Amino acid sequence: MPDFSRLIRRGIRLPPGGWMLAGMLAFYVLAGLFGRDPWKGEDAIHIGTAWQMLTSGDWLSPSLAGRPFHEPPLYYWSAALTGWLFNWLLPAHEAIRLASGIWIALTLTGLYYAGRELYGTDSAAASPLLLAGCAGLLIHAHDAQPMLVALAAYAGGLGALATIGRKPRLTGAFYGIALAACLLGAGIAPTLPLLAIAPIAWWLSPDRSKALHTLFIGLGIAALLALPWPLLLLIEQPARLSAWLTMELTPLKTAFSMLGLGRFLAMLPWFAFPALPLAAWTLWTRRSQWCAPAQLLPLSFLLLTLLLLAWAYRPREIPALLLLPSVALLATPGALSLRRGAANAFDWFAMSVFSLFAALVWLAWSAMVLGIPERLAQRVVALRPGFISEFDLTGLLIGCAATLWWGWLIVTAPRSPYRSLMHWTLGFTTLWLMATALILPWFDYGKSYRPIAEAVAKTLPSEKRCLAEQDLSDAQRASLAYFVNISPHAYNSPAGNDCDWLLVVGDTKKELAAPGAQWRQVWEGRRPGERREKFRLYRR
Repeated sequence: MPDFSRLIRRGIRLPPGGWMLAGMLAFYVLAGLFGRDPWKGEDAIHIGTAWQMLTSGDWLSPSLAGRPFHEPPLYYWSAALTGWLFNWLLPAHEAIRLASGIWIALTLTGLYYAGRELYGTDSAAASPLLLAGCAGLLIHAHDAQPMLVALAAYAGGLGALATIGRKPRLTGAFYGIALAACLLGAGIAPTLPLLAIAPIAWWLSPDRSKALHTLFIGLGIAALLALPWPLLLLIEQPARLSAWLTMELTPLKTAFSMLGLGRFLAMLPWFAFPALPLAAWTLWTRRSQWCAPAQLLPLSFLLLTLLLLAWAYRPREIPALLLLPSVALLATPGALSLRRGAANAFDWFAMSVFSLFAALVWLAWSAMVLGIPERLAQRVVALRPGFISEFDLTGLLIGCAATLWWGWLIVTAPRSPYRSLMHWTLGFTTLWLMATALILPWFDYGKSYRPIAEAVAKTLPSEKRCLAEQDLSDAQRASLAYFVNISPHAYNSPAGNDCDWLLVVGDTKKELAAPGAQWRQVWEGRRPGERREKFRLYRR
């Protein structure tokens, strides 16, 4: 049993390892998964899809609010499974979102082993800490998000290819699992860099005959794991398979975009901070060793991923997540070889920034719950009309514990190359935990479609709830299906034509206007604090 009193006095031993590292990463994984509704956007879409898979019993092909949703199924299988296993303990959406925590945990684990293989045991902990500290990952890591499957596949695939030729059967198995998971979880396009890096890994291997053996094993296992789903879909629902393949292949038929490449590169400095400047430092300090596997493998994978994104994706945050594992690996040596002045500056920056933001979170909580300061409290209400804050003892205790934990980290952290990195990543995580514990209800009130869904359901007759919709997004339809069990039909569809109720959404009078004189407006509303997006309910 550990001596906790001694641990409190001594602080965390650096570099962290074993259960201490696992606990620090678990702290990151779990903070922010719970205590909130499905938020508008990707979170609502993917929770709604997994919820329909769970409630309908159709695990073969994902559907969203009663309509086919042409996405690969692996994330939804995992989310429906966690929803089924933990619905006795958690609300359904939180149990479903727990799948994201599992995929992020696998990502961090895979990156740890990749870092250990490329840079040694003492450096291994830096790789997952760098990934967890990336500014662009935090929100998406705690949303329902299928791209997290690709992150886990990238981390596991890089870990396997780093050992290529040394343990051909074991690394081949992990490489094959990574390929199959990426294909079944995120689709064809994100799988291409994992295939394209294989010849480079073979060329870098000290034993190319064993490396070739590894790749053959990996491709065989990938085919064995990935092919049953499309073959079964071909037998049972060939039209769905054709639609899925069309959705997957359409982006690959577009032209390479230099403008898209530029926008992804412009996004990286903040999205991958602080890993990106540390990766640049690695390349500079090891500029004479660029051809060594430790640098060339993650650098090649980063470039291949960038080319894929410029080819197949619009510049958005979700696909940019694919860049983070290779950036974090590249940054690992740089993070641990900063000169003393730079390391101290980074450390003070981390401590100062997160201490300041922690104080701002407490100030916002005071304004919400206590009404002090008064002007800020008025602003809180003005931004979320109708929001009523309630005192939450559990949230207060978590916030106090997180604040004490942060102070303890600052006071007890020993001098080490890991110190600044630990302060950054755990400061980031602590701030996120404090925000979710203390002021999450305010954000949740404005980011959930629950009030809209419940208002619509209250207006509709209880005996016939046939609802047509016009211009609703996937997130809005998913929220209606999840919160009030109403799956609206497209207005121009045969099922929609039979409905006497119509819900429209828009920003302008033209978008919100009734499609004909036979429709009469019975309700209008919007999410709290939303200035543009408005909903109108009509009855024929």
